[in-house]
Amino acid sequence: MFIETETTPNPSALKFLPGQPVMASGSREFATPEAAEASPLAQAIFDTGEVVNVFFGADFVSVTAAPGADWSALKPQVIAILLDHFVSEAPLFAGGTGNGIAVPPPEDEMVIEERPEDAEVIAAINELLETRVRPAVAGDGGDIAYRGFRDGVVYLTLQGSCSGCPSSTATLKHGIEGLLKHYVPEVVEVRAA
Repeated sequence: MFIETETTPNPSALKFLPGQPVMASGSREFATPEAAEASPLAQAIFDTGEVVNVFFGADFVSVTAAPGADWSALKPQVIAILLDHFVSEAPLFAGGTGNGIAVPPPEDEMVIEERPEDAEVIAAINELLETRVRPAVAGDGGDIAYRGFRDGVVYLTLQGSCSGCPSSTATLKHGIEGLLKHYVPEVVEVRAA
């Protein structure tokens, strides 16, 4: 088995591609060692002591190093952990029965309560996020979570290598906001949630 690595726009994060599916559907982020206890793989990566975020995408794992961590020493450790995991076909989640058969991720928390009269606008926003935005941020080792829409404001959370990335504000304000405003005139602003 060969695991490819790619850089991401976040200089603290690397994207690891094991050449096979990681998540059967959706994505999952682990932002603390306590959250990582739900996944033996995420926990093993956190156990290196030099990681602040682990993110599982459809076919990749992105890892964000702690400030001051040395990727030249950390990268081989992460690759060894990933190789052990995927070669042994260990479960991705505690209590799971293998990769892709996983405990469902926690429900995304909505930031605001949506109004029924906004249903068509919300559907259009989610369609654009799913078809145009999500593939782009996945290419950079992350994902985007929709957190709500109210009074022209779309609330989103960047995940994986995209959270904490120096260009995340530009991604939200200039990229995603511009796209949504162009196709959905009811959108006036995008905010991080």
